[in-house]
Amino acid sequence: MTMTTQLNTQSGIAGNRKFKLPPEVSIALVLLGIILVFELLGWIINDQSFIFNFDRIKIIILQMSVIGIIAIGVNIIIITGGIDLSSGSLVAVTAVVGASIAQASDFPMALFPSLTDLPWIYPLLLGTLIGLIAGIINGSLIAFTGIPPFIATLGMMVAARGFAKWYSGGMPVSGLTDSFAWLGSGANPVFIFLILAAVFHILLRYTRFGKFTYAIGSNRQAATVSGINVNRHLIIIYTIAGVLSGIAGVLTAARAVSGQSSMGNMYELDAIAAVVIGGTSLQGGLGRISGTVFGILILGVMMSGFTFIRIDSYYQEMVKGIIIVVAVVADQYRNKKRRA
Repeated sequence: MTMTTQLNTQSGIAGNRKFKLPPEVSIALVLLGIILVFELLGWIINDQSFIFNFDRIKIIILQMSVIGIIAIGVNIIIITGGIDLSSGSLVAVTAVVGASIAQASDFPMALFPSLTDLPWIYPLLLGTLIGLIAGIINGSLIAFTGIPPFIATLGMMVAARGFAKWYSGGMPVSGLTDSFAWLGSGANPVFIFLILAAVFHILLRYTRFGKFTYAIGSNRQAATVSGINVNRHLIIIYTIAGVLSGIAGVLTAARAVSGQSSMGNMYELDAIAAVVIGGTSLQGGLGRISGTVFGILILGVMMSGFTFIRIDSYYQEMVKGIIIVVAVVADQYRNKKRRA
């Protein structure tokens, strides 16, 4: 090949390359479009602004930060081609157990009178430990028994919810200390979510942990052949997801100043929806934490927007289901184009 031909070939290759925007840009544009639609509907229906109500924006961010913490773990699991249905029930368990050792000494119905007035760090550590144990169980079942992640985490979902009801006797665990309530007050949950999102974004993008995670999701057999201890990595990933669910559960109880066995209901589906909306492929091997952050914001804005324009809650659930299906269909279409 002559030098001229080589240059022409290289020029042709360069000319055929298409500039692609980062996937976060397209997701951000979708978020902006949704906000503008609700702004327009707000003026038409309520004669009010949706965007410039800072109290509403604050509530959206606070409400979705806890689900966002769960979604970080769910995102990592889905990148490996797995799924986690147990996160919402783990929120309930860690909420009631954490709250049970966060009660004030002057509360007459304290579950453990000798463990009252403890600093907030103790309930947080206990909730984290419970989530860690549950995650190890999930990961071990999936890694060593060959049970599909759907079945393993479904079993944990049912068992954990039952445990939360038994532990609390179906009653709220209340009378919590001001120290514990501070943990879930103000912007604390938001800061925790953003810190965790930044940490795991770095881990996935720039470390061996991330390379192993994407490799397993892309081709588990090839990952095994290349020397990755797939079983160990899966256990680590499900353990991380369990720990994040534990943190989310304690924050939920602290925000409500009460632990209830009904907490976290459907959180796992909200987390999965946010992850898929954020561009993570259910087929595995593709996804970013930054996309999930935008997915959380989109989900929060939509739910708040529906309330703002006075759409009943059951319609909201139907729309949320449609969004999940559409996101999955879009994911399948992207995968077909990628393979073509």
